[in-house]
Amino acid sequence: MPSTTRIIGKVAAVTLAFWIMKILATTLGETAGDFLSMTLDLGYYIGFAITFSALAVILFFQIRAPRYNPALFWLAIVATTTAGTEISDMMDRSFGLGYAWGSVLLVTGLMASLGVWFSRARNLTVYPILRRDVEVLFWIAVVFSNSLGTAFGDFLTDNMDLSYLQGALVTAAIIGLVVVCHYMTRLNHILLFWIAFIFTRPFGATFGDLLTKPLEKGGMNMPRGAASMVTLGLLILVLVVSTMSAARTRAALEPAR
Repeated sequence: MPSTTRIIGKVAAVTLAFWIMKILATTLGETAGDFLSMTLDLGYYIGFAITFSALAVILFFQIRAPRYNPALFWLAIVATTTAGTEISDMMDRSFGLGYAWGSVLLVTGLMASLGVWFSRARNLTVYPILRRDVEVLFWIAVVFSNSLGTAFGDFLTDNMDLSYLQGALVTAAIIGLVVVCHYMTRLNHILLFWIAFIFTRPFGATFGDLLTKPLEKGGMNMPRGAASMVTLGLLILVLVVSTMSAARTRAALEPAR
C-alpha cells in the first residue's frame, strides 16, 4: 500500500471544541498579524514574508507527521489565520485591490483548490483525511478560506461601515444559520462545513478588532500583544481540556484487557 494512504486522522474531529478553537485561532491570527505589521511597524511585505515562512515550516512538519498531533494541527491553523490577515491587508492596502475584488480573487482560488481536491479524491471529506496529497490540498483550501474570511470581515467594517460588534453579529448570524441547516435540512454537510469554516474567520477577526481597535472606532483599545496572549491562553485551555476529554472517551471505549 502506498505511504500516502497511511496518513489517518491528520485533521481534528469536527466537534463543538473544534469550532471554539477555530474562532479563537482566527482571533489570535488577527491580533498577531496586526501586531507584526502595525505594532512592530514591519509593514505588510515583511509581515507577509515572516508569516509565510513560519507557515511553510509548520505545514512541512504537519504534513510529514505520521498521525494527528493536536498542538501541531492547531499551530498550523493559527499560522494560516495569521497569514490570511497579511494577505487580505496586503491585497487591499499594498495592491489597492480593495476588499471586494480581493474577495473575488480569494473565492476563485478557494474554488480552484477544492476543484482539484475533488478531481483527485472524488470527495471533499475533511475527517478523516487519508492521503498526503489530499492533506496538502486541504491546507491550501484553509489558507484561501481564512484569507477570504478576513477580507469579508474587513469589507463589513470598512466598506459597509458596520461597527466591529455589528460585523461580529452579522457573521454570527450566518454561522447560526449554518448550524440550523446542519440539523434541520438535508443540505450537504461538506458544503456547510466550508461555509462555517469561512465565516468563523471574519467572526474571530472582527472580535479581534473589537478587542484592539481604538475606542473612537468602536474597539476596546487593548494592546495587540496582550490580546494575542489572552487569546492564546484560552486556545491552549480549550485544546488541553478537549484533548483530555477525547483521551478519556477512547479509554472508556477500549475493551478491557
